Amino acid sequence: MPRIHDLGSVHGFEPQANLAKEDPPFEYDWQAHMFAVHRLMAKKGVYALDEFRDAIETLPPAEYLKLGYYERWLAAIPPLVLRKSNISVEIPETFDD
Repeated sequence: MPRIHDLGSVHGFEPQANLAKEDPPFEYDWQAHMFAVHRLMAKKGVYALDEFRDAIETLPPAEYLKLGYYERWLAAIPPLVLRKSNISVEIPETFDD
């Protein structure tokens, strides 16, 4: 049975937009911070890439669909880090830049 993330060729879901080369890689600073946190946690061996992907892919379907790309990372990384280490994670209420 496919999980919610497996939406390829599903009616009603458009293909991802292609970004122009001049587009910035991150829309907001907090997204760059999430990317950096992920890279650090993976590099330090806190979790493996497969575990990270699984944490995102097993988000509840309604939550997965309402969240943006990096918001899914934000929803998946703290519980994964807590499960895999003794690191505590505090999530801010908002991400105003």
